[in-house]
Amino acid sequence: MPWNNSGPGDGSDGPSPWGTPGGGNGKRPGGRPQGPWGGGPRGPSPRDIEELIARLQGFLRGLLPPGFGGGRGPRAPGRGFGGGRAALLILIVVVALWGSTGFYRVEPDELGVVLRFGAYNRTAPPGLNWHFPWPVESVMLPAVTRINRIEIGYRSAAETGRGENNSQVPITNVPAESLMLTGDENIIDIHFTVFWRISNVTDFLFKTRNPVYTVKSVAESVMREVIGSTPIQPALTNARAKIEESVKSGVQAVMDNYGSGVEVTQIQLQKVDPPAAVIESFRDVQRANTDADTMRNQAEGYHNDIVPRARGNAAAIVAEANGARQASVATATGQSQRFLSVLKAYDAAKDVTMQRLYLETMQEILSKTPTVILDKSLQGLLPLLPLNGGSPALASPPASNPPASGGATR
Repeated sequence: MPWNNSGPGDGSDGPSPWGTPGGGNGKRPGGRPQGPWGGGPRGPSPRDIEELIARLQGFLRGLLPPGFGGGRGPRAPGRGFGGGRAALLILIVVVALWGSTGFYRVEPDELGVVLRFGAYNRTAPPGLNWHFPWPVESVMLPAVTRINRIEIGYRSAAETGRGENNSQVPITNVPAESLMLTGDENIIDIHFTVFWRISNVTDFLFKTRNPVYTVKSVAESVMREVIGSTPIQPALTNARAKIEESVKSGVQAVMDNYGSGVEVTQIQLQKVDPPAAVIESFRDVQRANTDADTMRNQAEGYHNDIVPRARGNAAAIVAEANGARQASVATATGQSQRFLSVLKAYDAAKDVTMQRLYLETMQEILSKTPTVILDKSLQGLLPLLPLNGGSPALASPPASNPPASGGATR
């Protein structure tokens, strides 16, 4: 090396990088100890420092090409660069390389956040940008338009890195996250996904230490709170949409309170089932409840059919009885009024009234009683008078008993 002026032939143990005379025993000639800079114990002398600088310059010239003042031999006057110019060239190259490291590209779905000495300075739009290189400035590139997802209660193939898309069937169950207690003290197994995006990049980066973990913890906590106030049957059937909306609003309220710069776009329930260890027993209970509901519905249907019919029949009977009562009352009232009017006429003219009553009575009796008139000149006829009030029939009697006489019979 250019600073190596000693060798094996000068009585030393080997080459010294600083050109220290003498051997490797750390002593000057004559046995006195020397310092690391070649001087005495108190430090290097000015002559030693000048020699060290000259050797460093020679080393740097050895690194440069021959046309720029490099090479290991003595430099010819007027050719190449001097020591100051070479150092300036090296400095310019180093500064150029350092400055080129400040270029960065922001993707369309990203936003550049420039930090100056670790503190927020400005925001850079998508495209090619430049910042002062390290250690003055640094840049962070969060994806602000990307919809992120967090899986709670399970880990899918895409989440664990073994799948190609997020639509695959979950392959890993996480009971510590999925098992929850319902409002009626039943255990339920829930898998759900939280979809979120960055709404405020500065709040997202600087107001929470771990925003992703915060979203996950808050979503799990709010889900447990909502499920804890919901019975198991609605949670398994028709309350899924209500649960999703309640959890979304609850998580968003907590994240806004934290000032995390996160917007929750959707809560999606993937699976809501009883625990695997008791799912068969739970299904038996569900089937029994279904049968009970079926029988109850049948009984209610029969009740809804027979009760209105019975009420209709009862109403018809009551209406008919009311009609008969009113008819009887009206008839009795009419008859009493007629009797009173006859009585009044009878008091006024007793003979005429008695005659009229007798004629009306006989007219009524004779109009209902059939009358048979037989001519006494007819021979060989036997009158048969029916007992039921029908018309009499004529029959021929035996010839040996002719009737003695004929007449009219009622």
